[in-house]
Amino acid sequence: MVTFLAGGTGTPKLLEGAGSVWDLDDVTVVANTGDDVELGGHLVCPDVDTVLFAGGGVLDRDRWWGIAGDTTETHDELARLAEAADLGSGPRYLDDDAQTAGREIARWRRFSGVAEFMEIGDRDRAVHLTRTGLLDEGHTLTEVIAGLADAFGLVVDLLPMSDDPVATLVHTVEGETLHFQEYWVARRGEPAVDDVEFRGADAAEPTDAVREALAEPVVIGPSNPVTSIGPMLAVPGVEAALEATPVVAVSPFVGDEAFSGPAAELMAGVGLDPSTAGVVDTYPFADAFVLDREDPTEPDRHVERTDTRIDDANDAERVSIACERALEVVS
Repeated sequence: MVTFLAGGTGTPKLLEGAGSVWDLDDVTVVANTGDDVELGGHLVCPDVDTVLFAGGGVLDRDRWWGIAGDTTETHDELARLAEAADLGSGPRYLDDDAQTAGREIARWRRFSGVAEFMEIGDRDRAVHLTRTGLLDEGHTLTEVIAGLADAFGLVVDLLPMSDDPVATLVHTVEGETLHFQEYWVARRGEPAVDDVEFRGADAAEPTDAVREALAEPVVIGPSNPVTSIGPMLAVPGVEAALEATPVVAVSPFVGDEAFSGPAAELMAGVGLDPSTAGVVDTYPFADAFVLDREDPTEPDRHVERTDTRIDDANDAERVSIACERALEVVS
C-alpha cells in the first residue's frame, strides 16, 4: 500500500508511472482542495479533477487541465453575454455575506458566473454540476468524489484532503487578497506574493479515510510545496501523521530552478528559500528525497537521484522507481 499527496500537475504526472511499480489497487491519492472554487454556483475542484481525468483517460494532456477535445460553447456564450450586456469582465467575487452563506464547503471562494474567468469545458461542467448536485443532496465531498471516480473508471482510490472548507488565499505586496485561482489563472501570477493563507484549515479535519491513507507509506510528488501540499499540511493532524509514517518527497526544483508553475514565487513570498533546499526545510517529516542528478543540494536525509523531469509515462516510471527505492530504504 502507498499513498500519494497530489496537487497541481507534478504529482498527477508522477502517477502516470505508478502502475509500473505498485499495484494501482493498493494506491490511494489524497488531493488538495484548497484551490477549489465555487464558480457560478458550481463547485470546481481543479486538483481533484486532474487526477480524476488523468486516471479516467480523458485528461487534456497539453494543458493538464480539463477534458481532451471538450467544447466550450457554454463558456463562450457566457463571455458573449457579459460583453453584449456591458457587464464587465471577471473574476467577480460575490459579496462578503455571500462568501459565508450557502454551501459550507464553498466558503471564502465564491465567484459569480458572469464573465466566467476560468475556461470550463462543456463535459467538464457536467462533472461540476453533478458534484454540486450531490453535495446539495447531502453527500460529503468524499462520497461524491468516490462516485465520480467510479464513473471515470479510476483504479486508485481518490480522496479529498478534507470534507471541510479550506481556501488558499494569496496576500499580495499591493495589499490585495486573492483566491489562488484568481492569482494564477486570471492574474497570471501577479502581483508579487506577500503571504499565503489557508483560511479555514485550523477548523478542518482529515476524514477517517485520509487518516487511514496517511498511516501507509507516503509519496509527495513534485507538486508546489506552498499551494498544492501546503493546504494539506495546514489541516490539524496531517503533519503529525506524516511524521509517524515513511515519507518520500520528489523536489519540483533542480537546485533553484523550478520545473514549472509559480512554486519559486510562492515560496519566496512566504519566506522560504525557492529551491530544493527550501523544499527540504518545508518537509521536516520527510525521511527521504528524490532529487535530480544535476541538483547540487545535499539533504541531511536519504537521497535517491535520477533524472526527475517528467514529460511522459517513461519519465514517470523512472521517477516512480526511484521513489520505490527510497521507500524501501526508509521503511
